[in-house]
Amino acid sequence: MIARSAAALKTGAQKQVDNGDIGDRIYTLAVELFPLCRSITGNGVRETLKLIRRELPDLRIHEVPSGTRCFDWTVPPEWNITDAFIIDPDGNKLADFQKSNLHVVGYSVPVDKTISREQLEAHLHSIPDQPDAVPYVTSYYEERWGFCLTHRQRERLKPGQYRVFIGSTLEPGSLTYGELIIPGKSEDEVFLSTYICHPSLANNELSGPTVTTYLAKWISGLRQRRYTYRIAFVPETIGSITYLSHNLDHLKRHVIAGFNVTCVGDERSYSYVPSRAGDTLADRVALYVLKHLAPDFVQYTYLDRGSDERQYCSPGVDLPVASVMRTKYQEYPEYHTSKDDLTLISPSGLFGGYEALRHCLLCIEHNETLQVTVLGEPQMGKRGMYKIGSKGRDAGMRRIMNLLAYCDGRQDLLSVAETIGEPMWELRDVVSMLKEEGLLKALR
Repeated sequence: MIARSAAALKTGAQKQVDNGDIGDRIYTLAVELFPLCRSITGNGVRETLKLIRRELPDLRIHEVPSGTRCFDWTVPPEWNITDAFIIDPDGNKLADFQKSNLHVVGYSVPVDKTISREQLEAHLHSIPDQPDAVPYVTSYYEERWGFCLTHRQRERLKPGQYRVFIGSTLEPGSLTYGELIIPGKSEDEVFLSTYICHPSLANNELSGPTVTTYLAKWISGLRQRRYTYRIAFVPETIGSITYLSHNLDHLKRHVIAGFNVTCVGDERSYSYVPSRAGDTLADRVALYVLKHLAPDFVQYTYLDRGSDERQYCSPGVDLPVASVMRTKYQEYPEYHTSKDDLTLISPSGLFGGYEALRHCLLCIEHNETLQVTVLGEPQMGKRGMYKIGSKGRDAGMRRIMNLLAYCDGRQDLLSVAETIGEPMWELRDVVSMLKEEGLLKALR
């Protein structure tokens, strides 16, 4: 059982579904995926998707050949790596890829030579104000090579000759992404996208695909689904652009709401980045859920964007995609460093991110426009629904009457719930009961 602290979801009167050890399961999957060397292409991505497909057997894996034009971009050559290291003048191995895949600049071209300390300096990366952290650095679209190390290591390098070795390949191949379609009653779709392109980074990388995997398992287990769910596991930027170039017309016709899932694993805060439009169903639901579950969440603007919402909300694409996160990318000191490790995320933090997004999906699933079927206030006594307490109508009856008072056929249930100050997920049984009594009907 996950024990949530005050910094986690603030459910108040919320009647939480008991999800058992789901946070532990998400974390366990993150631990298994952590060592894999992912990039925007290559075998690390394939291995990641293979492990995710173990959890989601219907996941389809697609390969897009290098050189494929995708809007203004081109799928690059495929990059793979087996080893990389520096050997100092005393024979010590530094920046060892086998100990951390962050030690090599992503997409480094192969190299095997001996150079001077001064020549090596041009190929080193460190963070002076975080002297114990190894930075995450890439060079996807410019052929070069390099190593990343802590600044303390860099400062201790002595004069002399250094052997540098990077056992990589950069050659025609493909970009790999995963796609899962979970059908519902409607052809309208809810879209989830997460990325699988960073190496050993926990919150900025693995929290997204692991939480998304368990959201997909929950969606698949629903007895009824109003909407179809489209879930994409893509390399960030080039992957989402590639996915859009293959599916844009369909997405524009069918997607009613979507979320870019990233940075959902720590316990520090909750945050939200809107779509470019700012007023889509995804935005309305995200704000509503976070106001109820984590009222101290941090609200950003689209000017603060930095992940694949840039692609999904770009002019001409205009999909209704927002981001619900724990601590936002670029806003925590461990971001894009070796400090974003498995100690930064936790079962509780992952469970909190999962629950926030699950509630967003619940609200979308159950949102509808309702119309009261009688004129005037319904006679609740003859239906056995009127209860008298010591001080009049109880809170449950007040909730029912407030709901009926605003179901005028002009506003959806999300708007009604916001007006009467009730969690929408707590109104589902009430709505079902009132439909059975013939007091409410759904218009759309």
